[in-house]
Amino acid sequence: MEISVPLSYAGDPREGCDQIAALESAGLDAVWVAEAYGFDSPTIMGYLAARTTRMRIGAGILNVYSRTPALIAQTGAGLDAVSGGRALLGLGASGPQVVEGWHGKPYDKPLGRTRETVELCRRIWKREVIEHHGITDMPLPKEKGGRLGKPLKILNRPVRDTIPVYVASLGPANVELTAEIADGWLPTLFLPEKADAVWGSALAAGRAKRDPELGPLQTVAGGLLAIGEDASAARDLARPQIALYVGGMGAKGKNFYNDLAVAYGYEEEAAKIQDLYLQGRKKEAEAAVPDEFCELMSLCGPESYVRERVEAFRAAGVTMLNVVPVGPEPAKLIETVKNWL
Repeated sequence: MEISVPLSYAGDPREGCDQIAALESAGLDAVWVAEAYGFDSPTIMGYLAARTTRMRIGAGILNVYSRTPALIAQTGAGLDAVSGGRALLGLGASGPQVVEGWHGKPYDKPLGRTRETVELCRRIWKREVIEHHGITDMPLPKEKGGRLGKPLKILNRPVRDTIPVYVASLGPANVELTAEIADGWLPTLFLPEKADAVWGSALAAGRAKRDPELGPLQTVAGGLLAIGEDASAARDLARPQIALYVGGMGAKGKNFYNDLAVAYGYEEEAAKIQDLYLQGRKKEAEAAVPDEFCELMSLCGPESYVRERVEAFRAAGVTMLNVVPVGPEPAKLIETVKNWL
């Protein structure tokens, strides 16, 4: 098992990158750079590539609507070049509020777009001359307005012709697709004790169709990390994130994270959190998050307890523990857990 951290999309990116660079010597294996509708992640990932020497740098995530598959492939190849082969390409469909509200694109065919983007990225990195007609046309045909386009291959020679592709997915069909075609999986709000009941069948169905050459599916998940006799109190720091996702990431009936909370068995609580959050009563929504939810998606408590949580994530199939260190000595926390792995 490896260890990684997420880079918040809401803070000062230079300050955040300084902190990440300081964790590299503590044993950090990777960082995942979010984008949402703030600063773009490729710029920050390039900056991180220059600030670090060993750890891998992942997009967590680029959505498959706002960039063409070719541009996503170029970004992956460019990051891999400037980092010396340390790129991880995280992809996903994001959600309709961001895709339609921020990017002005219709939120359609999320599974088809994901499959097509992964396929085209892999072909482009192998320097194939691309002629493809599906959701995306390369080149654009005359009947769709094309005039001068011709099949092309990527101009540069990529450092690697197989950059690891991770897919963020939650729904059964999308998780099945991930297990079929991706190198890795980026689930959100992952509760290891409940994961198999929610996703086990979808993962098994996808693995049954998986190309053996891809190797085993990698899984990246984790949560808040705090070690100490009074560290269990840090679990409450997860409440704002859970309330935001379950309550505010989408309209009623169109919130994938709310659906996930229901699948976990928190149906009444999920409805209450969403109602409160959409009414602007965020603190009440946070208070409505079940204590068990906060506990199961975190690693906070005495050392022996945190060791048990690490093993729970490992037993659930997690291959990269993605943690948010809490406290004044994040490097010490990373080093401690890294030594357990």
